[in-house]
Amino acid sequence: MLKQIAAVTAINLRSIPQRFWLSLSTVVAVALVVMVLLSFLAMSAGFRRTLASSGADDIAIVLRAGARAELNSVIGRDQVRLLEDAPGIARDPQGKPLTSAELYLVVDGIKRTTGTKANLPLRGIGESGAAIRKGIRLVEGRMFEPGRNEVVVGKSLLREFSGFELGRSVKFGTSQWTVVGVFEAEGSVFESEIWADLPVVQSLFNRPNTFQILRARLTDPGALAALKAYNDGDPRLKLDVKSEKDYFSEQSSQTSDLIQKLGWPLAIAMAFGALAGALNTMYSSVASRSVEIATLRAIGFGGFPAFVGTLVESLLLAGVGGVIGAVATFLIFDGFSAATLGASFTQIVFSFELTPALIGQGVALALIVGLIGGLLPAIRAARMPIVQGLQG
Repeated sequence: MLKQIAAVTAINLRSIPQRFWLSLSTVVAVALVVMVLLSFLAMSAGFRRTLASSGADDIAIVLRAGARAELNSVIGRDQVRLLEDAPGIARDPQGKPLTSAELYLVVDGIKRTTGTKANLPLRGIGESGAAIRKGIRLVEGRMFEPGRNEVVVGKSLLREFSGFELGRSVKFGTSQWTVVGVFEAEGSVFESEIWADLPVVQSLFNRPNTFQILRARLTDPGALAALKAYNDGDPRLKLDVKSEKDYFSEQSSQTSDLIQKLGWPLAIAMAFGALAGALNTMYSSVASRSVEIATLRAIGFGGFPAFVGTLVESLLLAGVGGVIGAVATFLIFDGFSAATLGASFTQIVFSFELTPALIGQGVALALIVGLIGGLLPAIRAARMPIVQGLQG
């Protein structure tokens, strides 16, 4: 039986050049399906990685109770002072709490690729704002000076949006600001932001004595429980406290899940088109080899080798299409930079990331198309009457 299967399979594969253009159309259709799916999955993975790399276990995030994002959170100055005295918060050598009360606003930016307006995050931070974040490093210029209309911009934001080059003047609201520095943050979401002096932002945007988020460095990750207990036990607070890692995990899941929910249905819809092409190709393959199949059956070959041989041909064509689609997606999209709206309705710059696991999903979808597309033609080949085949 194994020898028969090997012989029939070899005959099938050697006959592929006789149906070159039809076979090629199936390979191309499957490759396009895989490219569409993997491009969406790579987008989702890159977005999730950018936000996941931004969070730390030893940084606490404090928001207004029920707020899902900074944009709809408000924290008063008195609450900030109470939190600075909370247990579990680390302090510098002078005994000052390592906290950063911040203001998060939306300003306009222009995309380099399209020339259209987009929402960008302007973050007002104090002197500890950069220090409590990991991997912050100036790559051009200097840090903004307190009390002045100066900003520093993230390297990723500068790459995707125009008008923020070092030394340029930009207008936010009714005020002009000067770009004095460019920083990097190990590829995290902070590279998609614009930073300015907190008191200046509060003054020019008429937000005195209010903040939207408090970041606090903890003595260790386990100290988060003590901070939560302190918050829950004081009726003047009653805020939401979570680790920065958990916060960004929640932020990333909303958008990345949406991207995947768009990618899979589109890929499956295209897969039906590829499936039709595979069926057409394999029925043509069986029809063109009807005499060969009938002859083999007449000299003692069984129907099962014809079934397996046809199915292997279909799987091979689909597998080749899957591999081509995966390679093309990697060459075109892996590391490709893009920007999309995050949970705070501002642009987040990220890079597509095509992982081996995602490639496996794409090739698996291709093989499923090949399996379904080859199944009915394979059954037809196995059940073909000898007389009918010889007449073909």
